[in-house]
Amino acid sequence: MSASSVRRLGDLVKLTSGQSPSGFSFGAAGSPYFKVDQLGKSTKYLTSAETPYISDEVPVVPPGSVLIAKRGGAIALNRVRILNEPGFMDTNVMALTPTHELETEYLFYWLSYRGLWDIADVTSVPQINNKHIIPLQIQLPGKREQRTIADALGDVDTLIASIERLLSKKRDIKQGLMQELLTGRTRLPGFSGDWQTRSVGDLAQVRAGGTPSTSVPRYWGGKIRWMSSGEIHKKRITEVDGRITDDGLRESAAQLLPVGTVLMALAGQGKTRGTVAVSEVELATNQSIAGILPSGTHDPEFLYYNLDTRYDELRGESAGDGGRGGLNLTIIKKLRVLMPGIEEQRAVSGVLRDVDAEIGTLTRRLESARNIKQGMMQELLTGRTRLVSEVAA
Repeated sequence: MSASSVRRLGDLVKLTSGQSPSGFSFGAAGSPYFKVDQLGKSTKYLTSAETPYISDEVPVVPPGSVLIAKRGGAIALNRVRILNEPGFMDTNVMALTPTHELETEYLFYWLSYRGLWDIADVTSVPQINNKHIIPLQIQLPGKREQRTIADALGDVDTLIASIERLLSKKRDIKQGLMQELLTGRTRLPGFSGDWQTRSVGDLAQVRAGGTPSTSVPRYWGGKIRWMSSGEIHKKRITEVDGRITDDGLRESAAQLLPVGTVLMALAGQGKTRGTVAVSEVELATNQSIAGILPSGTHDPEFLYYNLDTRYDELRGESAGDGGRGGLNLTIIKKLRVLMPGIEEQRAVSGVLRDVDAEIGTLTRRLESARNIKQGMMQELLTGRTRLVSEVAA
């Protein structure tokens, strides 16, 4: 096996910085010109299909060059792409054209693993210049091993992409099922009869949570689960971070909510307000979450799915100027829900839960594949693990 050496990246690439689009005319013929935003329209390779800007006036860098974001927020997004045809770019993009010693795909994966944010000067506006690239130390095996490493990582990328496609398709199927089954447009076999519109307040009790005083140590660290609004994005709540004591529950506004409670964020940062979840364990919550308790008149899963499809509506129902305030118990109790009999509710929610289970399985497979790729990059791009014995040319 040939030696793998550590080399200065500046000795292995030609660096080219982009130019402002104001210096060129664009039309229907010529070479593609990429602004930094276009780097986000692909996952690996860049072609003229990713940009509307074509010009016969631009200088070009050759195909096989690796384009990276060199300024702004795209650095944090780690925008690294391979140019698949001659093209050029704006001032926020830099091209690294490999010499004969360095394989393009190996360079792509190495930069992706190294991370643009760690390379950049981030003291003010993040930026990468020649002085940041030239001194970088890269582990460089022979070209055959570079190709083998890139092929192995490419195979994992193919697997990841296939899982992502399946996951997207399954989510689209779920969305279609929800639109049909939760509205009564499509009925499951064996069910008939009219649906009724009920208010949430008629269906069940609605309660808000509370937070024990943080200045009283005996309220905290007990065995009672206590959920904050930020955890509502878990959707199916099987565990939470917080714990309070019996004293904390008894001497505060917190209330113990049973399994099957539909939870709704009344307030919270970003997209939290209006998000719903369902509890699969007994728990208490803070005051920014309301709980719709289970009852004999509705299936909690059906109600959860119904409200989950109405996120935008719930945001619009928020109290306060322009809907910028929060939801409250009065608003929630007045929400109207179209629903069939309890048995059909259970049948509908059963179908949707089965799809959720499939989505969960695919999500775990995707996470596993991404973790495998990360582990492979840590081993293969640092020289810790070698793949092939090279035959001398």
